[in-house]
Amino acid sequence: MSQEKKHRTELSTRIRTIGQVIRCKAAVAWEAGKPLVIEEVEVAPPQKMEVRIKILVTSLCHTDIYFWEAKGQNPVFPRIFGHEAGGIVESVGEGVTDLQPGDHVLPVFTGECKECAHCKSEESNMCDLLRINTDRGVMIHDERSRFSINGKPIFHFVGTSTFSEYTVVHVGCLAKINPEAPLDKVCLLSCGISTGLGATLNVAKPKKGSSVAVFGLGAVGLAAAEGARIAGASRIIGVDLNADRFELAKKFGVTEFVNPKDYKKPVQEVIADMTNGGVDRSVECTGHIDAMISAFECVHDGWGVAVLVGVPHKDAVFKTSPLNLLNERTLKGTFFGNYKPRSDIPSVVEKYMNKELELEKFITHEVPFSEINKAFDLMLKGEGLRCIIRMGE
Repeated sequence: MSQEKKHRTELSTRIRTIGQVIRCKAAVAWEAGKPLVIEEVEVAPPQKMEVRIKILVTSLCHTDIYFWEAKGQNPVFPRIFGHEAGGIVESVGEGVTDLQPGDHVLPVFTGECKECAHCKSEESNMCDLLRINTDRGVMIHDERSRFSINGKPIFHFVGTSTFSEYTVVHVGCLAKINPEAPLDKVCLLSCGISTGLGATLNVAKPKKGSSVAVFGLGAVGLAAAEGARIAGASRIIGVDLNADRFELAKKFGVTEFVNPKDYKKPVQEVIADMTNGGVDRSVECTGHIDAMISAFECVHDGWGVAVLVGVPHKDAVFKTSPLNLLNERTLKGTFFGNYKPRSDIPSVVEKYMNKELELEKFITHEVPFSEINKAFDLMLKGEGLRCIIRMGE
């Protein structure tokens, strides 16, 4: 089928579905830790300030695993997970003016209403209205789900629920992107890669020729290392308990490696010895409190900046000597790399299009939607970085 004919067919299909309930396939998690089940679900039309999109590709992020396992979390089931994806707008609800059917978009787990104090601030991306809420399984407008099976509601996840061929998302959680950008690559920018990249470029802000330590060499940590490479850091020290990750990390600019298990003294002392007093910047991407403390204490006094990215256990407590702060070390936190989804993510996509940012090296596996549970198995085994899941296959 020619591209023009295909486009006409898709346009005709979209016109037929606008305002109608769409029946499609979705991977439903019926209970914690159990394999997802491909079901036929009903997806209601978008309501006020909402957009219904056709998901073409999605990816599995560790956050999906975390809440699917529901260990120490509020179990919200049955649920459709997924939040790292790319798709095309099928229809828009009342009040939506900056998106229209056919637009290419990335759904994002946090949002940008453009009206609250956070959205109007140049320093914050933590929207009052659309900030991530992992317990909410319904839409904000009417506190109802847009998904159902035989009249039974199926809950949403972080406002995105991309493990469905169609999903409904608040307009403030959609980044409109260049339609020429390959969705099976740039979909990674809707969560983990942007988080790590932004933590370095937007928050740590290493200078050219500086030293950076990255704690945790999973996808987010390697994205942080990629940010340090782009910024021109001369030394990028990767810290991880899994030595198998070190070889892969070289592709992301990591120049040296430290495994804390190889030393009898705290890793912050090891790094201080390696760098004549500490690194200029550090980025922590594990969520483990000991790594967070090490990341802060390994930066140089006078100018060192440590950025915390990983999410710790809710009862964790950060302990360090106040002298570490008085000696002019800076501790910062970040959320989604300080990117505002609607305003900033389109320009990150352009970094990829201009070949400033490499995304292919994050993609280690691909599976058809029908085999989505394989992606879960790979992540649970710690194999690979990102697994692309192709919808409609």
